[in-house]
Formats: sequence, structure tokens, C-alpha cells
Amino acid sequence: MNSSAQPLKAQFPQKLEVLFKPSRYKVLHGGRGGAKSWGVARALLILGMQSPIRVLCAREFQVSISDSVHRLLDDQIEAMGLRSWYEVQQTRIIGRNGTEFLFAGLKQNISNLKSFEGCTHVWVEEAQNVSKRSWDVLIPTIRKEGSEIWVTFNPELESDETWKRFVARPQPDSIVVQITWADNPWLPDTLRREKDALAERDPEAYQNVWEGRCRPAVEGAIFYREIEAAQAAGRIRPVPVDPLLQVHTVWDLGFNDKMSILLVQRLGSEIRVLEYIEDSHRTLADYVQDLRQKGHNWGTDWLPHDGAARDFKTGLSAQEILTKMGRTVEIVARMDIEAGIKAARVIFPRVYFDETKAAGLLDRLKRYRRTVNSVTGEAGAPLHDDASHGADAFRYLALVADQMGNGTTSVDDPYKAFRNSWHG
Repeated sequence: MNSSAQPLKAQFPQKLEVLFKPSRYKVLHGGRGGAKSWGVARALLILGMQSPIRVLCAREFQVSISDSVHRLLDDQIEAMGLRSWYEVQQTRIIGRNGTEFLFAGLKQNISNLKSFEGCTHVWVEEAQNVSKRSWDVLIPTIRKEGSEIWVTFNPELESDETWKRFVARPQPDSIVVQITWADNPWLPDTLRREKDALAERDPEAYQNVWEGRCRPAVEGAIFYREIEAAQAAGRIRPVPVDPLLQVHTVWDLGFNDKMSILLVQRLGSEIRVLEYIEDSHRTLADYVQDLRQKGHNWGTDWLPHDGAARDFKTGLSAQEILTKMGRTVEIVARMDIEAGIKAARVIFPRVYFDETKAAGLLDRLKRYRRTVNSVTGEAGAPLHDDASHGADAFRYLALVADQMGNGTTSVDDPYKAFRNSWHG
């Protein structure tokens, strides 16, 4: 340490010793009480005393400095007796040797991240919320030789970008550590009592909150139980296209909003979601061209009720446009949203999802939630957000799945061998 720095003693859980080993990525994930955040804060403050470093403390959303780890660093400066070394300013923290801590929200500053390219360290807190776009911009921006990216988060879904990028498929030159309350020898009794109470009251929530295990779906997800059951039954798996069966599509129409398209086959009672397409600001002709290139044995395109409404610009409905392009089109009968959700629950045990090509749909279903009254806490109508478009398409699937034919009067005999091998 710099000779002008005062002697310092700082305690760390044993698993956090890796913070002082050089590595491009240091990823700490786990549940509450593992001391991840205060351990990282302490380690960076110590490194900032040893030599001048420039640290960007980031998270996906930061409306004000109070949303950042500014207060946490301030608390650790106080706890370690470093007031004479660090000056805590309103929006940054400065060390006597030039070390600097800066704070930013990634989503709000995505176009200005280049201003941080001289940083030696980045600490991304609550990283489970960071989007693919933010990571794609941030990582190449931090390119100073020897620079490091530190990531701390409590996992939520296996489909979250941060989990996929850093834990499921770790980056080269990375240290990935799972740390929980059991690794923290200084866990306060208050937290221990909270942990034990949640384990008794809600074992499933306990596994996520304290043990740091991914949830089947977000808390309060409308199809939480159904997703959990699909995972347990092995119905999220590779789902090959059966060339003898027709491939049907189910659409939720959108242009500025998301366009969502499910590619589905049905055999007997089984409903197989082969692929999920989601995009925006593209014409129907674009989507049809993409579908044609797949070369499937096409069946029916099922559109929601607004697919029959004529656009004032073209004078044609989506149904008419697709029909002119040679597609076979039907309109899904209009049904109340809640009735559609019930119908979706009914078919869920029959549905197989391709774990790769239908992953986008699964992610939408895992995040499909209701509004919650801020005063009463009561759940209301489903939220209209990014998750709702794919979920709406799935509701429409529930209404038409048993109308999906295969261009043949026989279902069992021609496909028996394929079906048996598929299940095997």
C-alpha cells in the first residue's frame, strides 16, 4: 500500500479474496446476506488507496445519486476509518492520490458511455437488470489495458442476460463465485431470523432470496406455476420440426409495438412451440419472406380479431394482405383477456417449448404480470409491457390449438414412429 496511507484492517468472507486477484471479469452472484456489495465496496476502496484508479459504479437504472452505491461506499469509508483519505462529494468520491469513483445509470447514459473509456474498473451492481444492449455497449468501452469489470447480483431468471452471459456461459478470463448467507461469518442475527422466517413461510421465495437460485418466473408472474411445472416435466427441451406435420403460426400484430409470431405443430393432444419471432417496425411482407425461407409445410396463419380490421392507409386488413401473399389465414375468435388466460392455463400441460428457438416466448411468459394497486396491494389487469405481446399470442394459441389440422384425416399411424423416437 502507498506509504502515505494509514494502516488498515478490513474483514472479508473467504470467498471474496478473489477480488484481489487480477481478472477481466469478477462475477459475484447469490442471495441476500452474502456480503457481496459491501465486500466489493471495501475491496475497491483499498485498491484505490494502493494506486490511482478510476471506477465507474453503474447499474441499469439510476434516476438520482440515491439509486447508486454512493451511500454504501460512504458507509464503508466511515467503517474503515478512511475519512482522511477519501473526500465524499455529492456525485463522486475522490481519493488523495487521484482515485475517482463515478456513478451512472447504463440505460440513461447508453450514448455517453464512451466518456468512461478511461476507467480502470467498473462495478455493475444489481446486474440482473442489465440489458443485452447495455452490456454490448459497456464492455467494449472499458478497454484500458488491465481494466476489470466487477459484477454483483442476486439472480432472478435463467433467461436474464447477465445470468446467461456471465454464469451459464462464463466469459474468458473470468472469476465466477456464488456467495450466500452461509459464506458470511458476520451475518447479523436480525437477518438470520428473517431468513429462517421466510424459509418457513415461503420455501420457494427463500430459495431465490437467500440461496440465490433462479426463479421459474418473476415474482407474481401470471403463469408462474405453469412454467415451473413445464420445467419439472421436461417440456422445455429441443423440439424438432416434424416434416410430416403442418406448421401453423399464431400472431399478435404490431408495428410500433412488438409483432409476436408463434410457430406451432400439433400431434394428437401435444402442442409443440417450435419457434418464436418478435420484432417491430417491419412490414407483413418482411415477415412472410422470413417464414417462406424456413421451408416448412405451412398450415394456417391465425390472427387476432384486429387482423380483420382494414388499415385506413392501405384500405386492406392484415388478413387480406397475407391472403394476397398466398397464406391461409383465419381470425381468432375474440375473447375476454381473463378467459384467455384461463384457456392458456388449461393447455399449458400439453405444450412443449423448444428451449432455444422458443426461449423468447418463455421469457415473455415468465415476466407476464398484473398491475398492483399501490395502496391496497391488490392485483389488477395484466400489465401492457414488453412481456404482454408474446403472452397475448400464447393466449390466442390456447383458443385455436385444437383447430390446427395437419392436412390429413389420420393423425396416429403415419407419425407413430416419429413420435416414439421424439419422446425417446
